[in-house]
Amino acid sequence: MAEDTAIYDLKGLNCPLPVLKAKKRLAGMRPGNRLWLETTDPLAVIDIPAFCVDSGHRLIETAALAGGHRFLVERGE
Repeated sequence: MAEDTAIYDLKGLNCPLPVLKAKKRLAGMRPGNRLWLETTDPLAVIDIPAFCVDSGHRLIETAALAGGHRFLVERGE
């Protein structure tokens, strides 16, 4: 993990808020930049990958966290 990769704490938020907030945050980033998304919503394991495909972002890594998941997303064009 790159030390300068930001972490966006979305824990405690339920569908659709993690995806909506991730969409807004990624929209303000440059293509190629990466962002860790940390969630506790069990549906995020379906929603975040689908969001990445639909939005042209790249899902680099998915990992389990205590009580949730984290996703490394690279901003698409």
